[in-house]
Amino acid sequence: MKKIFLLFTLLFSSIFAGERADLIVAKDDSGDFLKIQDALDAVPKGNEKLFIILVKDGLYKEKLIIRESNIAIVGESKEKTIIQFAEIRKKWMESHDNHFGSAVVNIAANTTDITLANLTIHNNYGSLYGDDDHQYAILGLGTKVILIHCNVIADGADTVSLWPEDGGMFYHSHCYFEGHVDYVCPRGWCYITDSKFFGHNLTASLWHKGIDDKSAKFVIRYSYFDGVKGFPLGRHHYDAQFYLLDCIFSENMADIPIFWPVSPNAHVWEWGTRHYFHNCQRLGGDYKWFENNLSSAEDSPAPGMVTAKWTFDGKWDPETEMPRILPFTFLPKPRNGEYLNSTNTLLTWVPSRNAESFDVYFWKSKYPQALDFGEKLKDGPSAPGKPVFVNNQNSNIFDPGKLQPNSTYYWRIDELIDGKKVEGKLWHFTTPE
Repeated sequence: MKKIFLLFTLLFSSIFAGERADLIVAKDDSGDFLKIQDALDAVPKGNEKLFIILVKDGLYKEKLIIRESNIAIVGESKEKTIIQFAEIRKKWMESHDNHFGSAVVNIAANTTDITLANLTIHNNYGSLYGDDDHQYAILGLGTKVILIHCNVIADGADTVSLWPEDGGMFYHSHCYFEGHVDYVCPRGWCYITDSKFFGHNLTASLWHKGIDDKSAKFVIRYSYFDGVKGFPLGRHHYDAQFYLLDCIFSENMADIPIFWPVSPNAHVWEWGTRHYFHNCQRLGGDYKWFENNLSSAEDSPAPGMVTAKWTFDGKWDPETEMPRILPFTFLPKPRNGEYLNSTNTLLTWVPSRNAESFDVYFWKSKYPQALDFGEKLKDGPSAPGKPVFVNNQNSNIFDPGKLQPNSTYYWRIDELIDGKKVEGKLWHFTTPE
């Protein structure tokens, strides 16, 4: 009874603090717990509803074990909320019969809907001890794992290892990944967008296992790859399927296609080479092996079809189901900078965690081109970027009506939080001729 009363008190203390969070972790003792694992241990057994754990800025030197489903661990800020622990798999295995528990963040089997957001996760064993062998930042044995607005770094191989036995579904957006061999290596279905990658090795950055299901796939869109000079893009020991669209590779990427490694662990590819590219570019010159070949994939998908929902064969639509957990608006649709194929569209966005209502600004440029990256809006009533207030509303959907062709439109969502306005980011899109 005392435990129930304590949990009840903690839940309501967090809610009344003005934050939409179930529990708050803070190093300065201003939250409900000092350690993240203590908050995880307080999640109700058999939890079925989204449970938000807000982690205030600070360095948390601890290892996390997540055993319940429907949990979101959200940092106060990506760069200053840091979960760091030094662990290497081979040392862990000296005293354990399996590798679960050898990562900084460990997600147990049979869990689902785990979200990590707005924080940094770092396995720093390599920098401390000079060993870049397998050392996980995240080891996940559950499914529907979401990473948004995160830095995920390991000083060795297998940084992000999402490895449920029968494969799983994983969505990552606006993240930074860094590591050594196979540092992003999902099993099953994975969609990554608007992210950056950096590899410290000459073996491979990406790895995929299709878990004996022909439809399993690894899709990456709108992302940037860099690494040490001569870094190769990817490999796979088992049947796998890669899709890379609208990606940019640095001049450091080697002229080595995604390959089959000759090793005792390599299996013959039953379904052959399935590596598909569209609109990818390498700084310093392209290589022939990533020429556009999307039409040769099964069912010849058009680029616009390759979405998160398509990746998961319609079984999961994470961008529609995205929880309101970040401290700012997120995931605008149309995507920022997008060129539409129609003059009809709805504007949607994922609200921030604490938003009460939205001020919608929507306006049209008098010129048919979008702003260049980093360009400032000009002042004055005749400037193409003068914001126009349209409406205050409670919904995160806005219908601008029929749009003019060959035009660039700008929009911004300001949120009202605790009665105060928080200005949103500037987004834009262009309609077709």
